[in-house]
Amino acid sequence: MKLLAKLFTVFVMALVLCANSFGQITKKLTLDLFLDWEYVVNPQISPDGSQIVYTRRWTDKINDKFENEIWIMNADGSRNRFLLKGGSPAWSPDGKRIAYIAPGSPQGAQIFVKWMDTSDEGTQLTRLERSPSNIAWSPDGKRIAFNMLVPARPALRATLPARPEGAKWIEPARVIDRLNYRSDGSGYNAEGFTHIFVISDGGGVPRQLTDGDYNHNAPEWMPDSASIVFSAVRKPDAEYIRFGQEIYSLNLKTNQIKQLTDRDGQDNQPTVSPNGKYIAYLGSDRNEDTYNVSKLYLMDADGQNKKVLTETFDRTPFGLMWAEDNSGIYFAAEDKGTNNLYFSTVSGGAPKQITTGNHQLLPSSMSQNGVVAGVLSSPQETGDVVVFNLKTPTPRKITDVNGDLMENRRLGEVEEIWYDSVGGMKVQGWIVKPPDFNPSKKYPLMLYIHGGPHTMYGVGFNFEFQNHAAEGYIVLYTNPRGSTGYGKEFGNAINNNYPGQDYDDLMNGVDAVIKKGYIDEKNLFVTGGSGGGVLTSWIVGHTNRFAAAVTQKPVINWYSFVGTTDGADWYYNFKKLPWDDPSEHLRRSPITYVGNVKTPTMVLTGDIDLRVPLEQPEQYFRALKLLKVPTAMVRLN
Repeated sequence: MKLLAKLFTVFVMALVLCANSFGQITKKLTLDLFLDWEYVVNPQISPDGSQIVYTRRWTDKINDKFENEIWIMNADGSRNRFLLKGGSPAWSPDGKRIAYIAPGSPQGAQIFVKWMDTSDEGTQLTRLERSPSNIAWSPDGKRIAFNMLVPARPALRATLPARPEGAKWIEPARVIDRLNYRSDGSGYNAEGFTHIFVISDGGGVPRQLTDGDYNHNAPEWMPDSASIVFSAVRKPDAEYIRFGQEIYSLNLKTNQIKQLTDRDGQDNQPTVSPNGKYIAYLGSDRNEDTYNVSKLYLMDADGQNKKVLTETFDRTPFGLMWAEDNSGIYFAAEDKGTNNLYFSTVSGGAPKQITTGNHQLLPSSMSQNGVVAGVLSSPQETGDVVVFNLKTPTPRKITDVNGDLMENRRLGEVEEIWYDSVGGMKVQGWIVKPPDFNPSKKYPLMLYIHGGPHTMYGVGFNFEFQNHAAEGYIVLYTNPRGSTGYGKEFGNAINNNYPGQDYDDLMNGVDAVIKKGYIDEKNLFVTGGSGGGVLTSWIVGHTNRFAAAVTQKPVINWYSFVGTTDGADWYYNFKKLPWDDPSEHLRRSPITYVGNVKTPTMVLTGDIDLRVPLEQPEQYFRALKLLKVPTAMVRLN
């Protein structure tokens, strides 16, 4: 059990605090700093470009939860100060007010508005029973649109006897009659659908604008403040339609809804031009692939004259923002571990890259005079608010929220690598070295695998990797086949073949680092969560080269997973349904190869994980235990 004890020491650092680190001044990144870490989210620049409000998130150690605060500063970073409790701030069109979401009365999240020329607290506009989201000012500043869940009546109802006064009964039966009835992170949503509402800027009773058994996405106002556009699947049997979102317009006076797109696929994220003539949006055609690259499209406000703007751009745009002169659309995109800003003209053609750099830039707002605010992180920069002018697009950091924690800290060097894998594929990865790295020494190697599987590791600062490096490990993280940021062919290479050649990509990455000469080959470790847990479990079932492993919230048995996860879409990641032909589900399941496992393996899971239900990691732990493989299961509440 010595290896298992070592396993606990290496990987459960995220579960316990090192008692001897409190109160010490150290030159390395210690675990205790994580609970003091702060995050900046979604900075919003005022219409005139003079001020920025942003959400600052910190950890309430006593109550074990995140807290959100709204801070404000001048656009040059000066006068950075606390403004209000809450989050999701949105400037009014004239820049005189902000709307935001904060805890209110009688309970729960509510919509507030604060006048910026007064020192008093914001005014609560709503008394909602459920949390609002996606708040959006009308261009005339008189109304605020938002999304909220509305209860729906199930076809079946459980009728119970009346509860005696004072009786302490358990919660009543939950009747479920929908295909997709729960979502990880937000719980059971079988009781309703997300609709669009509007409320006066002076408060009152919100008016529900949409109806039906459909979920509606974020509202986007037209410049006349008389209509809204949004995306949804407003079709018969909507819950059975994959990739069926269309874009609709809604007239507030008549409540009439008009469908603007009609694709055999999906269209979403409508963004209206300042003059109201055009709507930019993202779209992709229906196919059987598990990964698609959405294209940027343009249409007239009435849905006519649709055309694609990024036909040859093999990346998915996100965060669409119109140029003030209506000449085109700015957007962000992933590319080989980085994020930068791009611009596409309304006439189409190859997009122009606006910012450059080895960083992850997430632009979130733009003023009328072309000043952009966003969040930037890089291998040595922990994530802060940045601003830049489109004429001189060099992001400048204007906050330093973790500067006090990072003072005198020595970080590990992050080295980018590219290596060859099977089928002639080039794969990108990064090596994080200990702060006191000595190439003449031998170090243990930790392979860390991302989830998804369709996502990417980026070059942004990673506290966990730096902490492991500070503890003396070489950390390798890579983007194997299936990762985003490398185009459609690379991302879709694992279609009906996951896990597959991504396993080879990971093993070739380990070999490439070993060739550098500073790795102790008897001390190789592997871990990852969700999709990374799948591959971790797959790896120890196919090789014994690792000294220990931690599989975090892994999918172990695809046959049972597709019917118990929080959405039905995973059924379509296989060529046939499991009851028609279970062979592919079993062939691609790590449980099938558990008899080969010799590696001491910890199983890490969450009791209320709805994406990877508890039965998945429990299957693996029980099998490992039965086979007398050194193991332990760590269950988080």
